[in-house]
Amino acid sequence: MDSSPASAAAAPMAAPAPPLDDCLRLLRGERDEQKLAGLLVATNVCRAGDADAVAKVYHAVGPRFLLRLLNTGLGKTEGGKEEEREAYLRLAVTVLAGLARVPEVAADVGVVSTVPLVAEVVSKSADPAITEECFELLSLIAIASEDGAYKFCEPGVIDMIFLQIPGLPDGSKCIELAINLMQLLVHKLKVDNMSVEKLQGMTSMVTCLARLFATLHTAVKFDALHMLTALLSQKESPLHDSLRSMPASIWEFHIRVGITAILQNRVVSSEKLHALLLAECMMSILGEDWLSEDYKIQDNQNMLPVDKFVLLVLESARVEVAVLLNELAYLKYESSKTSQTDEAISQKQKSLAILFSLLERIIKMMSNASSGEGAPSQTIHESTIMQAITGLNETISLVLDFLQDAKDHGQHKGDDLLAAARIVGSYLAEAPYACKEKSRNLLEFIFSIEGQDESSPFYSICFMLPMLSQITTEADGCITLASFGVYKAACSSVKPVNFDVTDCLVKMTEQDGITIDNGSMFLACDTIINLMSNRKSAHIPVDSSFIHLLKALVKWAGTTDASSVTMTASCLCAMLLDFTSEEFLLSCPEFDAKNLGSLSELIVRSLQQGIPDDDGGQFNQKQTILSGYRRWADRFPHVKIAVEQHVSV
Repeated sequence: MDSSPASAAAAPMAAPAPPLDDCLRLLRGERDEQKLAGLLVATNVCRAGDADAVAKVYHAVGPRFLLRLLNTGLGKTEGGKEEEREAYLRLAVTVLAGLARVPEVAADVGVVSTVPLVAEVVSKSADPAITEECFELLSLIAIASEDGAYKFCEPGVIDMIFLQIPGLPDGSKCIELAINLMQLLVHKLKVDNMSVEKLQGMTSMVTCLARLFATLHTAVKFDALHMLTALLSQKESPLHDSLRSMPASIWEFHIRVGITAILQNRVVSSEKLHALLLAECMMSILGEDWLSEDYKIQDNQNMLPVDKFVLLVLESARVEVAVLLNELAYLKYESSKTSQTDEAISQKQKSLAILFSLLERIIKMMSNASSGEGAPSQTIHESTIMQAITGLNETISLVLDFLQDAKDHGQHKGDDLLAAARIVGSYLAEAPYACKEKSRNLLEFIFSIEGQDESSPFYSICFMLPMLSQITTEADGCITLASFGVYKAACSSVKPVNFDVTDCLVKMTEQDGITIDNGSMFLACDTIINLMSNRKSAHIPVDSSFIHLLKALVKWAGTTDASSVTMTASCLCAMLLDFTSEEFLLSCPEFDAKNLGSLSELIVRSLQQGIPDDDGGQFNQKQTILSGYRRWADRFPHVKIAVEQHVSV
């Protein structure tokens, strides 16, 4: 371009804006001078708010000329004097921003294609007025279409735009516009179907936000916090995989610094909850040991030692849990019932669920650290672990008090109660005898808890299985469970319910379309085996639940060739068959010859199973199957025939 906007602007102009036709004629001219003059005139048309006129102006000048104008202003094309480039740049940005106020124009592929160039202008321009117009233009493009929003994910675009924020004056219009643009992108972009290239753009957004979160000490810090939680709290997101593959850990370090600043300072509870949610997200994405990793960052003055950071997060979560439990109990049982109260209860339940999830991850991290299974970079000390355990004991005690309150008020249904049962189960799985008196007194009630969408207890029992499988290894634990019925029980404080680990196991195999959770199945089987082994005189009622259990075990073993599943299912079946006979089973409408055939095949498979020399557990199971078979084989002639045909016993 060899004609300056200044000389074009000097052309005679009528006091009122020239007719649109004259403007369009200039824009369609062959010479650059005509187009430039037309653009200068068109700025008045764009300001008029006439969408039809703006669209005509855009189509008259065409996107190629506007792109060329931008490139000239950035010094990317030959020709044009250096001192005139800023004038070209200002004109290009001003015209584009005016045109993009019409959504149809902002969504046009030609305008969308300018996003990388406009981003480059943001990264290079020292003029706040140009930068402001750039942010306005970029926001209009992002709003107008999906293609416009996803254009920001091209390599380098996010970095050019948002790495400039720390250098912008505090409280300036530029910062406000930049944050608004980033918020718009965070909420509009969906990562589910993004290409690998565009996912890299999203990881750049996370790293930019992490740096802002760590380094800024203005309201923008909280904006960055909210955007990070919005991006990272999406479950099973492809973005998580992309972040895990990043070689540098500097963004993780920045997030830790930001979380530390929020939790250490006087900020409102809602912001601390966001910081704790972000910590939970980081542990979800990178593993529980993220909390206790020791980052080696040179020349850093803001890094809190690992032990102090772990305790800071834990203690902050504990404080928030205590407050929420108290507020929830008041709203549910003491305050007047209004729609506003219901909304407040729902919000507090959501916050509590986040904190419980964080505490579960901390419990697992502590378990890894104390067992020596943590990452090599962990440097958490034993004194920290003991301090954390003391704090967790106190918090679990408060959760049990919350459950006791619910029991006293006849409440056993609700997702908050189910979440409480889950955190109790997670902790007692690691420390089965913690809060022993409270937990044992509430076991029966916990087994009766139902989620909001459950018609009978299931998940509450699943959550307690790790603890049950441990305490039933001793007679004392079996006696505790037997005190309210090993297989069936009714809770006097709530409507009659069945506590039945067998029912729980059966339900796990009846979840249509859902893969059977082998971990929970093993725990349920271990619990029942322990109960039967430790109570020699136990009377097992041979009713429909008994038969459903046999069928469920056979079905489970039929879903996989894993020897561990075959041996565990067969071992429990062999123990159960002690209590009945083939004749009785075939007389029951729920059990037929096909079921008996499948049961026989399972017993045969387990007796044929080769046991590794170092697997003492499977060796013991096989001995249990053999000894059981010898006791009841004569009562099960079809099973006996199948075994004798295939196995030498």
